[in-house]
Amino acid sequence: MAASMIRRCLVCLTIAFTLLAQPLGASDPPSPAIDQIVARMVAMDAERTASQQPYQGIRHYTVDYKGFPSDRHAEMVVQVVSDPPQKKFTVVSESGSKLLLNRVLRKLIESESEASDGRNRRDVKLTPDNYKFQLLGTESLDGRSCYVLLVEPKKGNKYLYKGKVWVDAQDFAVAQISATPAKNPSFWISSVQIEHRNEKHGEMWLPRSNRSTSKVRLGGRALLTIDYRRYDLSTTSAAQETPAK
Repeated sequence: MAASMIRRCLVCLTIAFTLLAQPLGASDPPSPAIDQIVARMVAMDAERTASQQPYQGIRHYTVDYKGFPSDRHAEMVVQVVSDPPQKKFTVVSESGSKLLLNRVLRKLIESESEASDGRNRRDVKLTPDNYKFQLLGTESLDGRSCYVLLVEPKKGNKYLYKGKVWVDAQDFAVAQISATPAKNPSFWISSVQIEHRNEKHGEMWLPRSNRSTSKVRLGGRALLTIDYRRYDLSTTSAAQETPAK
């Protein structure tokens, strides 16, 4: 589930890459074989997917473009209501460049529906069918020990990525991904990079932040940030809730 949140951002024009330094004070877990880590990660992801709870939350999107023909800025606040397998997006507010709102942010939201259908979920999951894995070592994120994996896609699906994945050593959930897409989303984009973080809410792992950067061939640069806020897991049927204003 956590990994699916990442791939939806890879279709946007912006993606970012930053390695985090290892915090002090956390002990490293023992390092089992990479096949054991991946098998456990796949099994736990299937278990979490089968037991997904309804939830709702707020996303704050910001896009800044600097370059030809002019600098542009846009912001959008969106309520997300998830009642598995359905997910509903409601735009609460928006401001700034209509071009960025319509061509970037709305397209990004639309891509989430595309990536979540049954066939796409199978084709883009973080599994040995779609990726090759290499264990690089262990690090700590927010005081939790993680295995650091190097992942390389086996095919050119636009939702797959290549880079590093931090897998929580206790829950075997994806805690962070720093990557670039397997397939360049556009001829006009010279490079795309992403950093995405997840965090644990109750028994669920949900997105916390996304910072994406893209370089345009004409010399421009775009920065997309997504902050995930105000998660509510208390409702038994999130889809029945009224969007916040």
